[in-house]
Amino acid sequence: MTITQVRKRTGELVDFDAEKITQAIQKAMLYLEVKNRKKAEFLSRKTIEALTIEQRNFHQGIPSVEQIQDAVEEILEKRDKRIYKAYSLYRRSRGIARELKQYFKIHDDLKLGINALKVLEERYLLKDEDGKIIETPTQMFRRVAIAIAAQDTNYGKDPLKTQDAFYNAMRKLEFLPNSPTLMNAGTKLGQLSACFVLPIEDSLEGIFTTLKHMALIQQSGGGTGFSFSHLREKGAIVKSTKGVASGPISFMRIFDSTTDVIKQGGKRRGANIGILLCNHPDIVDFVTAKSGKKLSNFNISVAVTDAFIRKAQKNQQLQLRSPKTGKIIQKINAADLFELIVRYAWETGDPGLLFIDEINRKHPLKAMADIEATNPCGEVPLLPYESCNLGSINLVKMITNGQINWKKLRTTTRLAIHFLDNVIDANNYPLKETENITKANRKIGLGVMGFADLLFTLKIPYNSKEALRLGEKIIKFIAHEAQQKSMELGKERGPFKNFNQSTWQNKYPSMRNATCITIAPTGTISIIAGCSSGIEPVFALAFLRRVMEGKQLPEINDIFKKELLRRDLYSEELVQEISKTGTINKRHLPKDLKQIFVTSLDISPQFHVKMQATFQRYADNAVSKTVNLPKNATQNDVKEIYLLAWKLKCKGITVYRYGSKPEQVLYLGTGKPIVVSSDYDGGCPTGHCPH
Repeated sequence: MTITQVRKRTGELVDFDAEKITQAIQKAMLYLEVKNRKKAEFLSRKTIEALTIEQRNFHQGIPSVEQIQDAVEEILEKRDKRIYKAYSLYRRSRGIARELKQYFKIHDDLKLGINALKVLEERYLLKDEDGKIIETPTQMFRRVAIAIAAQDTNYGKDPLKTQDAFYNAMRKLEFLPNSPTLMNAGTKLGQLSACFVLPIEDSLEGIFTTLKHMALIQQSGGGTGFSFSHLREKGAIVKSTKGVASGPISFMRIFDSTTDVIKQGGKRRGANIGILLCNHPDIVDFVTAKSGKKLSNFNISVAVTDAFIRKAQKNQQLQLRSPKTGKIIQKINAADLFELIVRYAWETGDPGLLFIDEINRKHPLKAMADIEATNPCGEVPLLPYESCNLGSINLVKMITNGQINWKKLRTTTRLAIHFLDNVIDANNYPLKETENITKANRKIGLGVMGFADLLFTLKIPYNSKEALRLGEKIIKFIAHEAQQKSMELGKERGPFKNFNQSTWQNKYPSMRNATCITIAPTGTISIIAGCSSGIEPVFALAFLRRVMEGKQLPEINDIFKKELLRRDLYSEELVQEISKTGTINKRHLPKDLKQIFVTSLDISPQFHVKMQATFQRYADNAVSKTVNLPKNATQNDVKEIYLLAWKLKCKGITVYRYGSKPEQVLYLGTGKPIVVSSDYDGGCPTGHCPH
């Protein structure tokens, strides 16, 4: 007898194709970096021989897909245990995915992971008025590509070629723009920027005008940053009413409460950062403002000057001045204030620090005005009313044959800069003031994600000099190509309006964008891309993920799993044990494996800062990164981190000591597997970067 047909899972009969068995086996072999077509063909022939012997036992002599896969497993188990495990695990994961996908209302035309599908279903894919999803993942990427490429017509270019390039980069998950662009491009809402900074004037009218503007921005999908430094201190006399001012903290609470009732574009809750200068009279109240569960929609950071850090180191007095009158209200010991900042950062994760002098030293538009605030995660310092659109390159997709494909990285970088510049023109701005200054300065922020996975793939420990050197090489390369592309666009389309007021005029004849490079947290877009977030190390190598009501799936870093299989070390029992702590640093495993596959808490805090500083050297915006600390870290550890970040010329710094927030999505050391929420991105255990 000869097998000529196969029964699919739907019951449909299709022609039997032996090549599909060969390809499935070859795929498992390639997963283990085994390239041997002849061996795959041999194992395929053995499978077919086994199927032929069993043919009489099949219904009507026709095997089902499952019966063919059973036969493949039997042959592989007898002849190559490693390939068998790789094939079996993949088959099982696809089976679980098929089972779970019935709960989704998405046609998964890209075969994405369950977590990516959940995020897309909840936040990104378009829905009709009844809430029914009306597009697939590929249709989403096509919608975005069409809307963004269409801007080329403004400059006399045919958008069709660009449209395909944009679409393919997103579909292949090589580059993704920030969430509002994926959500809103090509829609009536059309608000595409992730980051906004709004000014707050020292008047009731000014404060509540800003509150209204914040509501409009957050409803459209953007995050907002504020400096409260211009608001007069608590108790100051208000001449118009003869009353006293309530101070910036009281108004922060109003902003926080307003954010609570707004959902961004109907999809997610808003995010804020509140910033106060270190010499504001209410600085002590600000530092302690987030103790307990207060200001839950705010990250907070103290804008510290170089002078303040030096005074703190020398135990000198700091003058606190009224922002309204400039008069000295109080003198306090700078070292005491710094210790208070450190204590509350240790206790709660807030406040972080913004090194405001360094930000303004590197600000390319310092002739226009000083920067006072950033976006909620701190990676984009912005002038009042400015917005910025971001995007990130998936570094794992830049690997070819075990090495970084620099040519591909160059092409992707230049394409991404073109894309992000077009976003500025495609954007439907929520405020006229924002549209005017954003188009005048054309700030964009291209960054990376998947850096930890890249290091895993290349077998480079995150906490090594080699990793620092590679990180510097990558970001320097991207920054150079980005600036070159921006310069070319400047020649073709004209430089940004305020080019002659910028520091770029001394370096390039023309620049299209005032800034080009940002390292963002990439929380949800890294879930879609299936890679580690930003430049963060992974927090856990294995854990359980809660994907929906009553459903928990074991999850293991794919590159780590591949290496375990390649070394014939993989077992369900081992993964179960690792999932209790997330790390392998105390497991009886090969030394080099433990050196390569380090997690966030395996890495010294100083190395976290050094990696941030490495990327900051070439990021003309800033870098979002969390220095994760173990629960037993001391306040002195936090202090040293803050001082090192200042010394290494970071633009900001934030820490998160494990267990220091009332709620987090990942808990270690319980003796049971770690269970995390569906939207955990593998970075900070709070589920998002605190700044």
